Amino acid sequence: MELNLPHDLSPWGMFMAADIIVKAVMIGLAFASLVTWTIWLAKSLEILGGKLRIRRAVRAIGDAATLKQASRALDRSGGPGMLLVKAAEEETALSAGALDHAGGDGLKERVASRLSRIEAAASRRMSRGTGVLATIGSTAPFVGLFGTVWGIMNAFIGISQAQTTNLAVVAPGIAEALLATAMGLVAAIPAVVIYNVFARSIAGYRQIIADASAGVERLVSRDLDFRTVAPATAPTAE
Repeated sequence: MELNLPHDLSPWGMFMAADIIVKAVMIGLAFASLVTWTIWLAKSLEILGGKLRIRRAVRAIGDAATLKQASRALDRSGGPGMLLVKAAEEETALSAGALDHAGGDGLKERVASRLSRIEAAASRRMSRGTGVLATIGSTAPFVGLFGTVWGIMNAFIGISQAQTTNLAVVAPGIAEALLATAMGLVAAIPAVVIYNVFARSIAGYRQIIADASAGVERLVSRDLDFRTVAPATAPTAE
């Protein structure tokens, strides 16, 4: 009896000859790979732009002698640098009345608290999307393995129905099954590498924001020192 066996062992031919479950696994892995490279492109541009903005902010803050000078330099720049300076200005304005009766330690603590929240928010915003890469990198090999196991089960069923162990019967089904594992690795390896690259880049971005925050705290401290150089003397009641 002549068996109707697939002879096209190209990737596309194996995909077309595969079981519907294996096809669904391969399509899902191909979509995951597309998501990985889309995130790589979008996040690379976002990190590059974010680092350029925050580095300009660090330079502006370092060149300023007072908080107002830094605010004027960053007035229309946008980004976390401007938010850090504006938050320090707002807290200083809210605490202006209390500075005449209390020291500046409380103001410094409040400014540091607000700046730390802005730093955390900027880091979370920059990290968005990287969790998808971690998920793809950790699950894609197992999804591909599931497709392989399912395909090999079907291959053995085909062997049983054909009642032969001829290599021409065994090879196509196993090749189709192994294609799912290969696609799982193709989806997972770039996702893991890109995730690690982004983790290092975001850590560097976080450090630059910390430098900007430290610069703002120095400006607040300097402004307080200027304020206490010639303190106003309040009249005493007789």
